[in-house]
Amino acid sequence: MLVLAISPATIVLIVIAVILLVVVFSMLARQQSNKRLEDRFGPEYKRTVAATGDRAAAARELRDREKHRKRFERRDLDPALRNRYRERWRAIELRFIDEPAACVREADDLVTEVMTKRGYPMDEFDQRADDLSVDYPAVVENYRQAHRIANANERGTASTEELRKALVYYRSLFAELLNDADTRTQRLKETG
Repeated sequence: MLVLAISPATIVLIVIAVILLVVVFSMLARQQSNKRLEDRFGPEYKRTVAATGDRAAAARELRDREKHRKRFERRDLDPALRNRYRERWRAIELRFIDEPAACVREADDLVTEVMTKRGYPMDEFDQRADDLSVDYPAVVENYRQAHRIANANERGTASTEELRKALVYYRSLFAELLNDADTRTQRLKETG
């Protein structure tokens, strides 16, 4: 029987090497996870890092958003309903010059209605924006800006230019909310 004699110093070195490997691999895994979040959330990742003050806190928050978002299922819109929504949006845009304040209120209501039909819970605004950030990270900041202007509109302090911007911001989210099903259907036809 062969017995290897390992000195206590060798055991300590092996343990230290294993600990170092675990630390290095965990750092690499964390960096990879943060990179995935940064790629997935884009500008929303940067906004969250700025808001939280550090990358680890931002990563935790974004992962929490993903977990919260998994609690509900998004629904596709019936094509006829999508067309009715598009017609309502066109009517809002056509009336904007004559009634900018009213049109921004209607745009906010329409976007909220579409979000509800798509399955988003209508919690407080910040939670709605967080939920949207998981699916639409490129346009969620537009939604926040539109909402800010809509609030100013309700107080009577929004300029016509700000109202125009709000309508443009709402339009970007509205288009994303409506086009998901269209894009998926087109992909299915192409791979058909």
